[in-house]
Amino acid sequence: MRDTNSNNTPDSGPEAVLARLETYYDAVPRFSATTEEHGPFTLFVRTGQGWHYYGRPALNGPGTFTAEDVERVRARQRELGAPESFEWVHETTPGLRTAVEAAGLKVHEHPLLVLDLDAPPTTTASATTPAAADGDPEVRVLGADDPLLAGAVTLPHLAFAEAGTGIGAAGPEQLVEALKDPGTDAAVSRMAGRITAGRTVLTAAVGPDGSPVASGCHQPVGEVSEIVAVATLPALRRRGLARRVTTHLVEHARTSGVRTVFLSASDDAVARIYESVGFRRIATALIAEPPAAD
Repeated sequence: MRDTNSNNTPDSGPEAVLARLETYYDAVPRFSATTEEHGPFTLFVRTGQGWHYYGRPALNGPGTFTAEDVERVRARQRELGAPESFEWVHETTPGLRTAVEAAGLKVHEHPLLVLDLDAPPTTTASATTPAAADGDPEVRVLGADDPLLAGAVTLPHLAFAEAGTGIGAAGPEQLVEALKDPGTDAAVSRMAGRITAGRTVLTAAVGPDGSPVASGCHQPVGEVSEIVAVATLPALRRRGLARRVTTHLVEHARTSGVRTVFLSASDDAVARIYESVGFRRIATALIAEPPAAD
């Protein structure tokens, strides 16, 4: 059985940090989703448009799972037209992986990294924004009516289509074309609403032509915030842009009263970028979904 609330755990110890993250994971989807309880799972069901959510272990639930429990949630997801998806932290809920794999789902592993903003910066990595050199792009927080909002929201789609850290093909010209997608206005409207509500802080690095070249977000809830969707136009990678965006987000979170910032990296190579600005790996985030068809 899980015990994420032990009074014997130091407030800054790994178990205490993971417990704070579990509370965060349970809270964030509730701003734009309803919940259904299915045995040991909470299923988040989106309201309105936007991205679909997933099943998670119920907060303070029993921590025991069977393949039949997983199948019941999957059946409900199919009924709703939602992806058959589950997310959890392995170290917090170690028994779930066996049940998920027994139900035929494929599990993807992602390094889970945290930065304790109560602790002083290390001597080898600082959470402060690096000083800009001459010619470096400006990095700033975007408001809900910022003219760069559309570009900053669209940019990650180009970046994630060319996964990894290597230099790719998509650059500013491709971003201009991507902005013509019919779904852009709706995506920008959703982001503007989240910014206005204080649920998302969006930061962008601005290139010499005045358009975004990298962007990223943090999503605060109380004293915890998750950094998400940090992306650089693939043609402009390996110039330190993701690092600058990340450290700017960290500093914004720090000055807003956030104590713990965390993120899930796509792989170890990406995790090393975040480790260079002071993050440390604390656990492994898992995502389960049906295997791709041959």
